[in-house]
Amino acid sequence: MTDRAPPDLLVILRIDFPETDRLGRGKMMLLEKIRETGSISAAGRAMDMSYRRAWLLVDAMNRMFASPVVESQRGGKQGGGAAITVFGEALLARFRAMEQRAREALAPDLEWLEANRAKGPQDKG
Repeated sequence: MTDRAPPDLLVILRIDFPETDRLGRGKMMLLEKIRETGSISAAGRAMDMSYRRAWLLVDAMNRMFASPVVESQRGGKQGGGAAITVFGEALLARFRAMEQRAREALAPDLEWLEANRAKGPQDKG
């Protein structure tokens, strides 16, 4: 089956861990930005969030798992930075694969919803 979901309907995956931990698309986007920029600060700016907010999200992810997701790199000519760990790369790949499987599994239901939803104020009768 292909990813046939109507473009207007989105499946958004979020994993709620016991207590208050959550893993979702925002944290995954942050990991991708850290990979691209090599910096928590730059990743946060790219997502229009403060360094503090980005750092807190990274810290939360690092505390959620037995292995770190992101590691800080100190010093050097650039003044340090951050990198996604091997475990972080695996987490990101697995989460993206789960999203894809969810979209594929729900595509027929989304098509049904799309076919049966009101299209605008004029359709409300």
